Amino acid sequence: MGEAEDIERIESHGCLEEADPSLISDKALERGKAQQGTLGSGNHFLEIQYVSDIYDDNAANAFGLFKDQMTIMIHTGSRGFGHQVCTDFLVVMEKAVKKYGIFLPDRELACAPVNSPEAQHYIAAMKAAANYAWSNRQCIMHWTRDAVMKILGTTPGSIGLSLVYDVAHNIAKTETHTINGRKQKVVVHRKGATRAFPPGHPELPEIYRHVGQPVIIPGDMGRASYVLAGCEKGMTETFGSTCHGAGRLMSRHKAIKKARGRSIWREMEDMGIIVMSAGKKTLAEEMSEAYKDISNVVDVVHNAGISTKVAKLKPLGVVKG
Repeated sequence: MGEAEDIERIESHGCLEEADPSLISDKALERGKAQQGTLGSGNHFLEIQYVSDIYDDNAANAFGLFKDQMTIMIHTGSRGFGHQVCTDFLVVMEKAVKKYGIFLPDRELACAPVNSPEAQHYIAAMKAAANYAWSNRQCIMHWTRDAVMKILGTTPGSIGLSLVYDVAHNIAKTETHTINGRKQKVVVHRKGATRAFPPGHPELPEIYRHVGQPVIIPGDMGRASYVLAGCEKGMTETFGSTCHGAGRLMSRHKAIKKARGRSIWREMEDMGIIVMSAGKKTLAEEMSEAYKDISNVVDVVHNAGISTKVAKLKPLGVVKG
């Protein structure tokens, strides 16, 4: 896919309409102002990878992936801007729960009736945060392409870097699903999950419609990441959703404690992986041992028929395993 085609897709699909910036607090705007084009903390990363395995030739061809191909994965979102939007509206939702007499089984939950002013304002603000996230990734993608061109001394036309897919893993979408045998319009809020619609779904881009939605599951810095495709069973089992990652085995505090006295960056270097981070603490929090093995998690998803494996992507330095 050429650069002009990338831009056309961004303009067509990279913006949620009906976002309302007037609902964004000054604190959210201030937090987001200096963070556009940055990865952030936690398990967010930019990684040079290679395609180590292809499991579905048909889907891989549709996605433009092939064995031993070099790829770059960008895993980040709406940064402090989106985090603050969520924080601001949690206060609104907590009041709405009392206002509308809603019983919640867990104090960590918050909600409002979807047609209420509180919910509609949240959705409009959330869309603004999602647009910020897409813009953020586009900035990083542009600068990544620029860096590769400078290193290789080449031009945009010959570099071969093109966008495969850009998808959110924390967003509410209004969708139609079959519930108790009847089609209903519902709001599906995926947190730490990503949409995984099956082949033939009308909301999929035409270029991928025959194979299903690309599902990107990023792994930890020492193992692998995966690309899958959505399956029909996911529509009945998970509202067309798939997990977004492996999930933690250790809290960040426990990971830091376990990494004490070790040099995580040196351990990565011994595997041929060069890591850059804001500090040693971040590396300790995000070391491979802190997470479940992504390959096991993906196998569960695949065997359950929620999504099907398409390709495995390893950090460039990992050549065995």
